[in-house]
Amino acid sequence: MSELSYSDLAHWAAHHLENRPPRAKSLVMTLFGDVIRPHGGKLWLGSLIQLLAPFGISDRLVRTSVYRLAEEGWLSAQREGRRSQYTLRPEASQRFEHAYQRIYTPTYLAWDGQWTLVFSMPSLMMNSKQRADLRKELLWEGFCALSPTAFLHPNPDHTILDYILQATQAQSQVYVAKLEPSQLPQTRPLSQLIQDSWDLAQVASGYGQFIQRFAPALNMLDAGHPYDDQLAFVIRTLLIHEFRRIQLHDPQLPIELLPTGWAGKQAYELCRDVYRQVCGKAERYILSTLRAEDEQAPEAAAYFYERFDGLPVPCETQS
Repeated sequence: MSELSYSDLAHWAAHHLENRPPRAKSLVMTLFGDVIRPHGGKLWLGSLIQLLAPFGISDRLVRTSVYRLAEEGWLSAQREGRRSQYTLRPEASQRFEHAYQRIYTPTYLAWDGQWTLVFSMPSLMMNSKQRADLRKELLWEGFCALSPTAFLHPNPDHTILDYILQATQAQSQVYVAKLEPSQLPQTRPLSQLIQDSWDLAQVASGYGQFIQRFAPALNMLDAGHPYDDQLAFVIRTLLIHEFRRIQLHDPQLPIELLPTGWAGKQAYELCRDVYRQVCGKAERYILSTLRAEDEQAPEAAAYFYERFDGLPVPCETQS
């Protein structure tokens, strides 16, 4: 569908929801990360139902989704009379911070030319659960597996790496070292590992599709197409939901090691620009929905305004 075929932002959003309806459980996760966590990390079930209604998600699906997320350890529930309030569990909140930091921070960071190696020795006798948990977390963070017990990345976030080692209780079971490319002329260059170890074509394709879907929305925002608070919230949520799904597969490699014209850079900047434009009205809709059931629902925490290199003004005051 060409950009010119959208008559307005409401038409664009309706088309997106019709052709790519988000799954209820996944969208609840998006809302807790993007919306609920900066607003105190908890909300009443009725408020969540209201927030999800514009996406065509029924009360029943919302209830089923939060029940499953609570069973999986993401949420805890408290009852007050006939009402239920859901809160991010502390360990889940840490994981949300880890995951969502990737969304709001540029993926094309500076690189010092060194690689980080995480490896274990057979003599350390790491148990099978530790190995599996560590492998899962490191691969999700973008490391490549050189062997069942050795993992490499050119530019990992070492704060997050430390968190992973603590969460998997592997600190005393692994070595972490810095590597530099060898100058020996006959050896295979470490940079060749990019092609050998990461499927960047699939990630680039995902970013390309994201750009194709959301560029029309940015063009209409730039052109001054009108939209109300609810539509701003819908656009912002769809934006982060789609971007988050692609980010799950991005190894977060430094720009020096990525193909020329890397689509991830353009996708991040598009996401940032749309988010900044709709942020103010979306925040008003969020606060009015939360405060309809809880007058004490807090405004967004200070760290919220650090997203995307800094939101231009406090969102609640945007007109």
